[in-house]
Order: sequence, then C-alpha cells, then structure tokens
Amino acid sequence: MKTPITKIEKQTDNRFLNMYHLKFTDRTGDENRDYFYCTRHEDKDILVRTHDMTAQGICIYAVTKEKEPRLVVIHEYRLPVDSYIYSLPAGLIDEGETAGEAAAREMKEETGFDFTEYKGGESFCRNSFLLAPGFSDEPGQAVFGTVDGLDGKPQNESTEWIETMLATKDDVRRILSEEKVSVRAAFLMFNFLNSNPDEPFRFLECR
Repeated sequence: MKTPITKIEKQTDNRFLNMYHLKFTDRTGDENRDYFYCTRHEDKDILVRTHDMTAQGICIYAVTKEKEPRLVVIHEYRLPVDSYIYSLPAGLIDEGETAGEAAAREMKEETGFDFTEYKGGESFCRNSFLLAPGFSDEPGQAVFGTVDGLDGKPQNESTEWIETMLATKDDVRRILSEEKVSVRAAFLMFNFLNSNPDEPFRFLECR
C-alpha cells in the first residue's frame, strides 16, 4: 500500500516523549486530514520514516523458583491516571543492552530481585509488538524468566511509587477481578493462571 501520509510535523521538544502531527489523504481523496500521535523515538527514527520494529522497552514475566511458583507483580502509582495500578515490572532498553540485560537491570531496580532469563519456547514470543498503535509508535517486547535473591532491596527513583508483590494464582484472580490492571500485564496474568507449576513456561511452546 502506498502511504497516505503527505506531511510529518514534530510539535514538541521534550526529553522522553514528543507529539507529532501527520497530514494524510483519506480513502475518499480528501487531502486535508489530520492525525496526532506520540513517540519516544528521535525524529530521524520515528516509524513512519524507518518502519523499524526494534523494541524500545520490555515487560517482564517472572516467577519464583518454588514448588508453586508465584508471579512478580508491581503495584505502581501512575501519573496519567492519578491512581495505583497493577502491572508487571517493565522499563526501557538502554543503548547497547539486549532485552534480557534490560530485564535484569529493571528487575533489580524496581524490586531488588535477581532475574534469570528463560530462553526456551517459540522465538516469536520474543518478537517486538506495537503497544498502542492508535496513538503511539512504540514497539515493546516481553521477557520471561525466574527470580531469586528475594531479600534484595529495590532502588526506586524519587519519581517512582512501586510496591512489589509475589502473587499466587488466587492473588492474581483477585487482582484481575477487582483492580486496575495494565492490559499487557493482564494478558500475561491469564497465562500465569493456566500455567503448570512443574513447567511454568510451557505456554511459550504455543502448542
């Protein structure tokens, strides 16, 4: 398909997130249509220029090494909703990091736990996927693994309000039933509820 975009205009100049205005032609031939979205990319790297799906951030699905594994869940205050929500540890991938390295760093910072990446299962489970393409061009990736060192201390910044929870399946059911939850965490929690304690990452086989 030939792109309908006719003009790209950067509207803000912030450190972490910026707004863009796109002019485009709709399917009726109207050339004067407008669209607005936000991005974390530098101007030269926005997806409408590059179509590069390299992940910018990660979401971490991590369980304990117990007979009945528990899921690492965080309860975090988020400014855009002025509320605490339940989610999984997550963060941005720093320059030069792999997704697994970013996951280990973010897990240590947010929870104090030591993270070991699990690399089995279907490779497409680690593909980059678009998080919210209706208003952002941010690709993200899930990372899977286990945690130990559960007596570690988090290293949260002054702008972070994070409480860590090791959630049982009963805890996760309650959270999904009663609480505010991020959508990507919710879908991974569904897999946790269906997981086999003896093979906690069996769902990554996708069979």
